Amino acid sequence: MISPGCILFSSFLCYVALAVQTCPRPDDLPYATVVPLKTSYDLGEEIVYSCKLGYESRGGIRRFTCPLSGLWPVNTLKCTPRVCPFAGILENGAVRYTSFEYPNSISFSCNPGYYLNGTHTATCTEEGKWSEDLPVCALVTCPPPPVPPFARLSVYRPTSGSSSLYKDVVVFECIPHYVMIGNSAITCTEYGKWTEVPECREVKCPFPPRPNHGFVNYPSKLTLYYKDKATYGCHNTYVLEGPEEVECTRHGNWSAQPSCKASCQLSVKRATVLYDGERVKLQEKFKNGMMHGDIVSFFCKNKEKKCSYTVAAQCIDGTISIPKCFKEHSSLAFWKSDASDVRSC
Repeated sequence: MISPGCILFSSFLCYVALAVQTCPRPDDLPYATVVPLKTSYDLGEEIVYSCKLGYESRGGIRRFTCPLSGLWPVNTLKCTPRVCPFAGILENGAVRYTSFEYPNSISFSCNPGYYLNGTHTATCTEEGKWSEDLPVCALVTCPPPPVPPFARLSVYRPTSGSSSLYKDVVVFECIPHYVMIGNSAITCTEYGKWTEVPECREVKCPFPPRPNHGFVNYPSKLTLYYKDKATYGCHNTYVLEGPEEVECTRHGNWSAQPSCKASCQLSVKRATVLYDGERVKLQEKFKNGMMHGDIVSFFCKNKEKKCSYTVAAQCIDGTISIPKCFKEHSSLAFWKSDASDVRSC
């Protein structure tokens, strides 16, 4: 005989089985797919969880069957990105990255003086492999430098056959009579090109003028060019002011224009003066006159203090101003002292 309790329990199980006939839509998991994916499932229906392309799980796929309870079992599936292997070391360059995981990318760059021979980027693929091979950083080279007209190579040492490498320098010089406009040295850049090439221009100078009371010598030819030279001189009793030799400059003019300055004839007949720190007799030292630029110091009296002081005077192109305080001493006034013999103030 079946007890009333057993009858009740069997009735409850039948009720539950009849009341729950489906399972709900399964939970979404990061980077995973569900097959088949529906809003509801019949009792006993199976679903399969698997990781998306580019992702993997240590436990592989997960299979679940819709149970009588209508509740899917706890799913512990974890899908993680595939990891690509170490990309390698780029010699003479750098590899920049944030992660080697799918679907990240890495980029390549070369040091100055090298260029990238190959791809600039590579991507970690779904298979966990890099989409591109590691590139190569090759040396930057510049072709033989172009020589501008009227110029020649002064320094040129190619370091790679007939080509030059990054930072190699070439120096030009212009042929005679020509002036260089720009930098004489050019450099092989990191882009495989030379910096700006200079220009050589012909420069002429007019014939140098002859100075008054003097002469000028220069090459005997129809035209005077850049770096040609001329020499100057003066006649007797005249002094050359400026350099003796001048040169035709890159601007088409002479480096200087010397002139001849006249000597000074002295109105004072007797005087003791200072010249180059020594006492000299004016009438003896400068009997032929003072040359342009010469400086002497005259002695003057300070009557109140009964002492002497000096005032300088210079010969400037034939003119000299005698200090007003100077009084020429007369040999007839033997009782008076010359200013040069009085103690200094």
